[in-house]
Amino acid sequence: MDEEFVVGTWHYVLAKHAKAMCALERELGDKHGLGPSEFEVLDRIVRHDKDLRIQELCDEVHLSQSALSRVVARLEKAELVARGVCHNDRRGVFVCITDAGRTRYEEALPTQRAVLAEIFSDAPALAR
Repeated sequence: MDEEFVVGTWHYVLAKHAKAMCALERELGDKHGLGPSEFEVLDRIVRHDKDLRIQELCDEVHLSQSALSRVVARLEKAELVARGVCHNDRRGVFVCITDAGRTRYEEALPTQRAVLAEIFSDAPALAR
């Protein structure tokens, strides 16, 4: 593979990521009181349609365990998620979405999708 193509693609990915994160931070924050990582945690729980262990969420949202713990703590303080202990393995901690969390997620979903559609409107059709 051509090195210039690889580097150019990398720069494209970095620029799109930065633009998306700034837009998501602004739009989700202003309209729904959520940051991009907080929305992403809610999104992953809803999409899996089950409570997720902290480690599963770590793998899904690409945050360190300490960063994810801070995100979950903010969501828990806002009563959008609750933590629970795994009955099979007491060391395991599950995160489950609350009714308020599901409502906030459903309200924020169109905003998040609109931002992503705008940011990636010029992207090549990879998986369409």
